[in-house]
Order: sequence, then structure tokens, then C-alpha cells
Amino acid sequence: MPVLNVSELNIVLTIIGAFILGFGVISVLIKNRWLLGEALPAMTLGIILGPLAAKFLDSSRWGSAEPGQVSDITLGITRVVIGVQLVIAGFQLPAKYQKLRWKEMLMLMLPVMTIMWLCSTLCMMATIPKVTLLATLVMAACITCTDPVLSQAVAKGPFSDKFVARDLREIISSEAGANDGFGFPFLLLATYLMRAQTPEASTLVARAGEEVVRHGGGVGQAIGKWFLETWLYFVLMSIAIGVVVGYAAGKGLKFALQRKWVDSESYVLYPTALGLFLLGVCGMIGGDDLLACFTAGSVLNWDGEYMRETLERHDEVNSSVDVLLNFGGFMYLGTVIPWSEFHQPDTTGITVPRLIALGFLILAFRRIPAIFIMYKFMPNVIKNWKEALFMGYFGPIGIGAAFYVEHTRHLYPKLADADEEMGNLLRAIGPTVYFLVFFSIVIHGLSIPALNAIYGWYGIQPIQDDAMLFERKSIRVPTPVNAEVGDDHTFIAYNRFSRPVFDDAELPTFDRTISMGRRSMSRVSMGRRSMSRISLSQYPTISRAPTISRVPSQNRDRDREEKDDPADSPGTSSFSSSAETKAPEVEIPLTPAPQPAQTIETPGLGRPTTIKYAV
Repeated sequence: MPVLNVSELNIVLTIIGAFILGFGVISVLIKNRWLLGEALPAMTLGIILGPLAAKFLDSSRWGSAEPGQVSDITLGITRVVIGVQLVIAGFQLPAKYQKLRWKEMLMLMLPVMTIMWLCSTLCMMATIPKVTLLATLVMAACITCTDPVLSQAVAKGPFSDKFVARDLREIISSEAGANDGFGFPFLLLATYLMRAQTPEASTLVARAGEEVVRHGGGVGQAIGKWFLETWLYFVLMSIAIGVVVGYAAGKGLKFALQRKWVDSESYVLYPTALGLFLLGVCGMIGGDDLLACFTAGSVLNWDGEYMRETLERHDEVNSSVDVLLNFGGFMYLGTVIPWSEFHQPDTTGITVPRLIALGFLILAFRRIPAIFIMYKFMPNVIKNWKEALFMGYFGPIGIGAAFYVEHTRHLYPKLADADEEMGNLLRAIGPTVYFLVFFSIVIHGLSIPALNAIYGWYGIQPIQDDAMLFERKSIRVPTPVNAEVGDDHTFIAYNRFSRPVFDDAELPTFDRTISMGRRSMSRVSMGRRSMSRISLSQYPTISRAPTISRVPSQNRDRDREEKDDPADSPGTSSFSSSAETKAPEVEIPLTPAPQPAQTIETPGLGRPTTIKYAV
């Protein structure tokens, strides 16, 4: 007989499904027109339906409803959300990116993060009472990293497609992916120093079975343990695991591809599976799973072939996984924000005005000074002070900080067994960091549409470099941001993030097209390699002939010399037809390997456009 079963699982599934359905109906408005992304709407819904208001979503009631299970659930969810997305972020960078930008990455990982850590500590000392310097260093370590999920939205979002240079976007994405794992040395240094203060303390068991004690020994012993256990075991071993797993996965995938053993679904799901595998392995051995995930993703695409293949397969799976994780992760985050702890003047001394003041101090001094100090040493990625200000301001605090808070709770005794210093730390770390997460998601989430409105008011034009021709999968697909319709089958997009290789000269580009009646031959250059294809398609009738001219930005002088005779120029392709004549179609092969011919109609742009890459 029918039974009403309003279980927690059914409630969660209903709410997540309803949100995705509602969001999907107006997703273009939310993401491309209003520029809000997924994080702010998802977190807002979590707050409304969480324990603060409707009480539909409450993780303390899930499962067996054991006391303290919320911390473990939060740690697990945040690990999965971040770990999988870090693998995706790693392979979406150009080939050998970490090798080619190692100087910039080294500066961002060491001096910039150190300055951010110390500046955050000073801001917290000025606003959060009853906590010592070492306790403040622990809390500051939780927000030192830029959030990898929100930073990817900044680097790859619609606003950046229009106004942010690709070199800057790539370094923002790479930094956010790497520094989330590099936050552990700062956290563990403060932890070891705090444990080394006094030899008398109780002994408790942490998540990985390690004893949490005040072991004494002084600063020297603490530094020694920190170097041995953190840098050698936790960091370097995790990097090695990521390199080995990523390299082996890439080689195995290539071997299977050559024999055509891999279908498209399994191929594009590879990063997700790789992330889950590394989260499990590093979790079992107590390693830095986040750093291993990002390293594996970067090594997977070390030669650019994985990214190239995913572009050719028109991969939408990884972006869909990314969006699904964002929906669930930020909705859950909205349910666990400890609102009741934001104003406790009698216990922690924390009040709402203090937290608001801390939020603005962190916004102004946590990251912007560090970037301004160091940006002149990184001229290849940060060209001027405006780009430095953008990179400094958009260093969001998000789900990564929640992960660090819950991980930190497992490094210290339970509140009932902690001494005064650790007790004050455990009482203050939750409301302080979670408020900064809420503050950052709201402020940074609304800053993008505000900045877009300011750019529109002052008439700042979108970047029109690095055009990319790609297939329009359906006539109902909306035109992407900073793109225009080529014809019924193609879009011409500018300043796109994804490119499989670092050097633009290695990308396939239009070189020459020769009209042959009902046939046309398009030659595509790829570095030193080139190939041609013949299209025998029936050409449609058009009333006006458009023109596409390749004007490579790398060699403008040569292009100016050749513009008088574009038909003979090896760097120019032109197509023309009189009224009511047959227009030749342009066929664009993507790699030198044999593959089915791809025919794309001549786009009607009406002006010269550089086409650097086609998928």
C-alpha cells in the first residue's frame, strides 16, 4: 500500500533536482546576462532551506544523526567537490604550463602566499578577541588560499571572456589550483608551533590516528617535524603521486586510443575518475589529496593531446560535472554556516560589527598588497597595475576555506578537552572563517556584474583577439559571450580560455583556400605540419559574399606588407562570390591524423577576423 516517506534523502534529492531544473530554465540569463554564476544562487537557496529558515536541509539529521557528524560530512563533501574540479582545472591549462610558467608559480606559491598569510593574521588580530598569535596564524592559514572553485569561475566566466587577457586568466586558474594544496604548510607550521609550547597536555586521537598533544620540544623541534612531515611527506610525496598517476593515466589512455578501445563517454569522464581515485589513495595514506589532484590533471595534458582530443569531441561532460558539484557543494555550504555563533560577545567576544570590519580588512589587505609588491616580477602574465588590481581583488574565499576549517578541527582536541588557548581557537575559527566565506561569495559574486556595468558605462570594448571558430551544435544554442554567429553551423568566439598548447604558433590556422567550382580545398597549417582536405558538399546559395582574412597578431609587419595582394599571401584566406552564386564551404581539419572531413559554411562576418583555432 502507498506509504508517505518524507526521508532526509528524498528531501535532499527533491530540492537539488528542483533547483537544477529551475536554474537551467534561465541559466543563460543568470550566467551570461546577469553574470551571477552558480555559487551565489546555490548558497542563497541553501541558507533559505537550511536550519536558519525553512529547516528542510539539516545535515545533523542525516544518516544516523550522530553528534558531531556535520564536521565529517562537510569535510567529505568539500574534498570531493574541490578534488574533482582541481583535476579538471589542471588539464584545461595549456601543455607544459607549469614548466613554462614555473617562475611565476614559484613566486605566487611562496612569497605571495606568505604575505597573504601574514596580512590575514594582522587583520584577524585587530578584530578577533581572545585568541593568541599562534591561534590567529592557524585561522589565517584557512583563508590564505584563493578558492579553486570560485577562482575558476572568475578565470573562465563570461566577464573574463570579454575583458580579461588570457595570460592573466591562465595564471589565476593555475594559482588557484596549486595554492589550495600549498595552504597546508602554513596551517601545519602554526599547529606544530602551538603543540611545541608546553609538554603537559592530554592525548587525543585525530582523524588519521596521529596523537594530538602538546609535545613540547621548543621551536627547533617543531620546525624539524614541520619540514620532515609536511614538506617531505605531505607535499612532495603528494606531488610525486600526482605526477606518477597522471603520467600513467595519460600513457594508458593513449595506448587504448590508438586501438580504439575507449568510447567518448569514458574518455571525457577520465578526469572525474582520476580525481576520485586520488582522493581515495591520498586520504588513506594521509597525503595532500588536493595538490595530487591538480598535479595529475596538469600531467595528464602535459603534451596537450588530452585537451585537444576533448575539444575535438566537443566535451560538455566535464563542464556539466563541474556545474553539478558547484550546485551541491555551495547549497550544502549555505546550510552549515553557523549563524548563531556570529554574535557571542560574552563567550568568544566575536560580534557582527567585528566580523563585518574583518571582512572589509581582508578584502583590502589580504591579497592586493602581495600582488602589487610582486607583479612587476611577473611581466609575462600581469602586464600593468590594472591587471594586478584585478588579480589581487578577485582572490575569493569559498568552499576551500570550509575544507580547511574542518580539517583543522581534526588536528586539535575536542572542545571539552582543550586548554584555554586551543579552546578559544576552536570557538573562534568556525564563525570567523565561515563568515569570511559568506562575505566573499556575496561581495565577489556581485562585483562581477557591477564591474561589467561600469565597463559598459565607460564604453570599454571586449577583447577581439584570438578568434576561434567552433561548431554550433544546434540552431537553438545561444550565442556565447564575446562571440558572434558565423552561420547556422558555426560561432566565431574571441579570447577563449581553452587551448591545448601554450604557443599560438602551434595552433591550426587558416592558410589558403583555392576555389574549384563545386569543390574547395582548405589548407590548415599546424606549426611545421600542414594538410589539405577536399569538400564535395552541395553549396548553399547566398546573396552576398563574406570575407575572412587571417591577420596574425604575432607578425603584424609581415601582414601589412602582404595586404596589397591578399590572394597570393600565404597567411590570408579569402572567399568571394557574386549575387546568387554558389559559395564554397570551408573544411577545417583539426589534427594531422586521418579523420572524417568537417565542412563548415563560410561565416558572414562582414569584416576582417583572425581565426586562430577551429574545433
